[in-house]
Amino acid sequence: MSDHGGPDATPLPRPVLRRARRSVAAVFLVHGAVTGSFATRIPWIQDHTGISPGQLGLALAFPAIGASLAMPLAGRISHRFGARTALRGLLALWTLSLLLPALAPDVFILCLALLAYGASSGMADVAMNALGVETEDRLGRPIMSGLHGMWSTGALLGSAAGTAAAHAGTDARLHLAGAALILTLLGALACRGVLDLRSAPEEHPPPRFAPPPRSALIIGAIGFCAVFAEGSALDWSAVYLRDRLGTDAGLAAASTTAFACTMAAARLAGDKVVARFGPVRTVRAGGALATAGGLLIVAARHPVLAMAGFGLVGLGVAVVVPLAFAAAGHSGPSPSQAIAGVATITYTSGLIAPSAIGGIAQATSLTVSFMLVTALAFGLVVGARVLRVPSRTASGGAAAVTGDLERS
Repeated sequence: MSDHGGPDATPLPRPVLRRARRSVAAVFLVHGAVTGSFATRIPWIQDHTGISPGQLGLALAFPAIGASLAMPLAGRISHRFGARTALRGLLALWTLSLLLPALAPDVFILCLALLAYGASSGMADVAMNALGVETEDRLGRPIMSGLHGMWSTGALLGSAAGTAAAHAGTDARLHLAGAALILTLLGALACRGVLDLRSAPEEHPPPRFAPPPRSALIIGAIGFCAVFAEGSALDWSAVYLRDRLGTDAGLAAASTTAFACTMAAARLAGDKVVARFGPVRTVRAGGALATAGGLLIVAARHPVLAMAGFGLVGLGVAVVVPLAFAAAGHSGPSPSQAIAGVATITYTSGLIAPSAIGGIAQATSLTVSFMLVTALAFGLVVGARVLRVPSRTASGGAAAVTGDLERS
């Protein structure tokens, strides 16, 4: 099947679109499972390479560097090979790259392995989000929050399997090789049903590297606030409960798992909320919840209150990044370029958030660090309007996408 996409694209039967939605959701699940699998074996990789915590911290910056450098290439690859073929290849590169870090003998090779790991992740990320936006457009109803919920679910499943392998003492090279093969097969099967969009013959290919459009920078700023709050809560909630409130290690660790589960559940349910209220109202309400959660964390004198605050932060920011990608996909003539710009900004936020929180805590306190998180959460309330999706009619006479729902 050949389809050029866009608002005037050939209408597709509803069963084809429903299959495409299920398929792209499975792609998100596989992508998340790779991340979850890798995260659980970082301690093994550190022991195997014999590197210090500082060297490990340096190496773990390279996935974000690789993703930021490679993301702009995804649009050109999709233009040349078609969306389905490009996604199939990029997703396979990502799943197979899972094995690379475990094979590294020293910190230098580990950095190179993680650079390649991050580059393949970023390109697959852009390709699958661009297809998700197009599928949402054709269906005429929001699906992006649910897709990112599937990513979170995949990350939880991957981390659960990795945790079991680690407890069993399985060599990470064996575990990650098996996971890579299984996820590559599942990814190839998932890609069979995604939309096979192809560029028109007269359409010029996107540049290999180009700065993101201004619209993507503005949308990315909202994504930055959300990812900063998410990364801070995910990485520092257990430390906050242990060091500031004297919580035992077991309960502190459980708060991190609970936060991740809250994020996944909120994203899986988020599409119905967005369909009812629209992206702008949803993000404003989410920003208000996250701000209230931040204030509760800062003021808490009991672990239960702090955990409730972290839960509110998770609920509040859960759907922001999916909606940012959706808004970017409608913000200009090159969806992949705009999505790559937003993804680069959010990756950067996820990279700097943990170290920024730690640096501020070192200079002042963790309480002050989470005052910054609270301020950024309030930025979602102020800037939510930039996530308005312009009205576009989906193929086959479906209703306009969620931008028409906005009345605020």
